[in-house]
Amino acid sequence: MDSTTMHAYRTHTCGELRTSHVGQRVKLGGWVHRKRDHGGVLFIDLRDHYGITQIVFHPEQAALLERAAHLSTESVIIIVGDVVARSADTVNTKIPTGEIEVNVVELGIESVAKPIPFQVADAEACNEDLRLRYRFLDLRREKLHANIMLRAAVIKSIREHLEARGFAEFQTPILANSSPEGARDYLVPSRVHPGQFYALPQAPQQYKQLLMISGFDRYFQIAPCFRDEDARADRSPGEFYQLDLEMAFVTQEDVFAVVDELMVHLVGKHGTQQLQSKEFPRFGYKDAMNRFGTDKPDVRFGLEMVDLTEALAASECRILQQARKPGGAIKALKYPGGTSAPRSFFDGMQEFAREQGLGGMAYLEYDADGIKGPIVKFLSKGDLDAIAKGTGARTGDVVFFAVSKWETACKAMGALRLVLAERMGLRDPGVLAFCWVTDFPMFEKDAQTGRTAFSHNPFSMPQGGMKALLEKDPLDVLAWQYDIVCNGIELSSGAIRNHQPEVMYKAFEIANYTREEVDEHFGHMIRAFEYGAPPHGGIAPGIDRLVMILAGEPNIREVIAFPKNQKAQDVLVGAPSAVMPEQLAELHIRIVEE
Repeated sequence: MDSTTMHAYRTHTCGELRTSHVGQRVKLGGWVHRKRDHGGVLFIDLRDHYGITQIVFHPEQAALLERAAHLSTESVIIIVGDVVARSADTVNTKIPTGEIEVNVVELGIESVAKPIPFQVADAEACNEDLRLRYRFLDLRREKLHANIMLRAAVIKSIREHLEARGFAEFQTPILANSSPEGARDYLVPSRVHPGQFYALPQAPQQYKQLLMISGFDRYFQIAPCFRDEDARADRSPGEFYQLDLEMAFVTQEDVFAVVDELMVHLVGKHGTQQLQSKEFPRFGYKDAMNRFGTDKPDVRFGLEMVDLTEALAASECRILQQARKPGGAIKALKYPGGTSAPRSFFDGMQEFAREQGLGGMAYLEYDADGIKGPIVKFLSKGDLDAIAKGTGARTGDVVFFAVSKWETACKAMGALRLVLAERMGLRDPGVLAFCWVTDFPMFEKDAQTGRTAFSHNPFSMPQGGMKALLEKDPLDVLAWQYDIVCNGIELSSGAIRNHQPEVMYKAFEIANYTREEVDEHFGHMIRAFEYGAPPHGGIAPGIDRLVMILAGEPNIREVIAFPKNQKAQDVLVGAPSAVMPEQLAELHIRIVEE
């Protein structure tokens, strides 16, 4: 084929050529990935979105060889050449195009790259802010590039799967109303309504409920959400995407069935890990806290704690007697084979305990010579028998204790459970273990004010409806709320919604909102409920977290094309940034200096 009749930039991609193309003249375009000079013969790995092809410049083409020799890595070139088979001893089995190479006869240089701040061809570690500042280079790296393509494939699969099951995708407003609940809003000033603000939606919660009230049956959206909160390894600051879905005329079980099937489908199609079970276990909130010390349990392994509050209620040990205070508890966790741990581990337990809000960490060592430990001399034979019976401790084991208020003791043992699991190698990265946590409390006591407040989503239906709100202690009322968790990471919270106006008014009254305040903030929801609202519910798994899990990445920024850093800054484009004074004047805003 004459090069003048070819496409302007390429006839094939850099991942396409095989031995079947040998003898063909081709045109390729891409980035200079690597260069190797072997005694006057120059080899370049040419890379594009699809893969890598080795191209060769021979001494006979002196002018071409001279130009190619000065090419910097990451420069963009267009070449014309002939496909030839590699000799058996030079075949590269690591790439799909490894059985061929292209002998170059023409070279066009489209873009010369400056010296790069870090290597693209090699996955060398470098400062994260540097990676984010040059994200366009970082995204060329094989692993990150694959992660972003995985994200696209997962979203495509979600759409296909849900549409095949009767879900319709709708878009909800980005400029919405501010809500007093949840995280801090990002506010957008209105130019045409001075002094008034839109809020970027923390979630399409109210809109998706209104869609169900409007008569639609199954909705979903790959929804952008905005929350002014701090960064974590599994949370992107500022903005994130979630699979938002809602269904009419459903129970909690109907929502679970849809999500279970979707997760099994996505893991089977896109995950490299194995599902621990296609049947996702269920745990009530209190059960999860009592057994795992968290409402986000990693159930890839057992290592469950036990409650010894009643068994040791009569103990004369002063440390254990602290559990007799109102709300006190004794939680114990067995460390199988723990006596072989180094002394430094046990010494570090006291600092660990203080970090978890405990005064200290008591423990017993079941040594071959007997039971040892700092508190053993304060325990009676009855105490020791109760501990052994409750924990199943045997020779070689260690039993740790947390004595404190129930929630503090649970969380401390839950944190220790993860530490021990790491030491024992129980958190298999090749396994995905999903579970549901249900029956969350509707209300809680605010730690600062002591007043009753909503625990989670204020729009959830209380279990038992109005009767429960009228007759039960608010702290005993459970909600139709649920979380789906994978490997100890919460993917999403969801709920069956409150669709009855008087029940909603009463729930907010218990949380110290007046009827007038409810009407002011949520009057549109009340008004919609008054015109016929079906029972409805839904959930919104985080897309970023889901892809992070499927990709086996510990950091959520590794699956987002252009993430913010931990300070919620986009260092690539320089956001947030100051704006011109005339822009502020147009919005009727004045900056008040601190």
